[in-house]
Amino acid sequence: MFFRRFSFVGLLLLVLGGCARSDERPAFTSALAEQREPVTILVSIDGFRPDYLKRGVTPHLSGLAAAGVEASMRPSFPTKTFPNHWAIVTGARPDRSGIVANRMEDGARPGETFTMATDDPFWWNEAEPIWVTAEKAGVRTGTLFWPGSNVAWGGREAAEWPRRISGGTRPSDWAQFNQAISGTQRVNGVLDLLRRPAAIRPRFLTLYFDAVDMAGHAAGPDAAETTRAVAQVDGEIGLLVEGLRAMKQPANLIILSDHGMAEKSSERVIALDQVASPADYRIAESGPYASLAAQPGREAALESALLKPHPHMQCWRKGAIPTRFHYGAHRRILPYFCLAETGWLIQPSAPARPFFGGDHGWDDRAAEMQALFIANGPAFDTGFQPPADLANVDVYPLLARLLGVPPLPGDGDPAMLAGLVKR
Repeated sequence: MFFRRFSFVGLLLLVLGGCARSDERPAFTSALAEQREPVTILVSIDGFRPDYLKRGVTPHLSGLAAAGVEASMRPSFPTKTFPNHWAIVTGARPDRSGIVANRMEDGARPGETFTMATDDPFWWNEAEPIWVTAEKAGVRTGTLFWPGSNVAWGGREAAEWPRRISGGTRPSDWAQFNQAISGTQRVNGVLDLLRRPAAIRPRFLTLYFDAVDMAGHAAGPDAAETTRAVAQVDGEIGLLVEGLRAMKQPANLIILSDHGMAEKSSERVIALDQVASPADYRIAESGPYASLAAQPGREAALESALLKPHPHMQCWRKGAIPTRFHYGAHRRILPYFCLAETGWLIQPSAPARPFFGGDHGWDDRAAEMQALFIANGPAFDTGFQPPADLANVDVYPLLARLLGVPPLPGDGDPAMLAGLVKR
């Protein structure tokens, strides 16, 4: 019925248009053809190694890379999910941002532990994310999803139940992370935000995919399951690109990952209880690295055991961690830190059963830990070649420039990607 009415009206307009003078434009043309300004979309594919593009299953990502700019990018240390996602959107390495690990403690909150489910602003307030800076400047933002984007940044959580949060800033549009929401649904959510009227349409959006990271953890980076996950996410990127094209929405896409992935195995485990007496320490985190604190009065015994050469592992007092890691000054880092050789794990004790899979958290300069960087859009000079030592904190000044907001002081170097943007 609608189609028949539309056809009749269209025919009438064509007839009337034929009677009009040739130098007159129908008044309805400008109303129907909105000229959209480019938006910036920051896409994270968690755990995506740059060499995954060589597996022959990424026509959309590889096409965007070929028509844009691609590079390998160094993550921040430690090469974990939350510290690196926060580094990208704040330009602050973990030692500055306060998000020093996926799991951490703070002496100001005895008895509490930060986990990847924590949204209390207390843990996040030390580094302002780009969407907060943008919102303050009147630039509307939307996130689906991004670690920390559900936090009322700058706010305060009440100490007593129901622990309501007062104050703070979130993106204008955000969603609580739910792993059950498929990649396709996430893409459709972003496209739906962009179908809104201009007055309530975000100019900056984030999109997060976790399927590649999950497959890499479960089966290892070289497994067929991981390659299938890579292909799946590539298809979802294709849906995003096609959706933008269909609505004639120009977009500056920055597609990246937080870290890479390396194989792990029960055959490559360092058992801490065979290095030092468990009576001498407690562990906050273990895996590719371990964060430890001495039990009261046991500092000397623990140091005697830890601070000497070990096969496949090196340990330091936090203040002696090599400067190239830019890690060890923040109060949330425990007094002792041990880092395993890439592919090896530090665990409280020897594994009870065999296992195999993938992990991350190792040296940020290890080849397996490197991250993806692709830029494609009308703002970018496709002849630009990013420097070989591009770091993920260098993305933040680029985001600020694209959004037209002043970047806050941090660890990113604006010069690293300055040539990427057309003059």
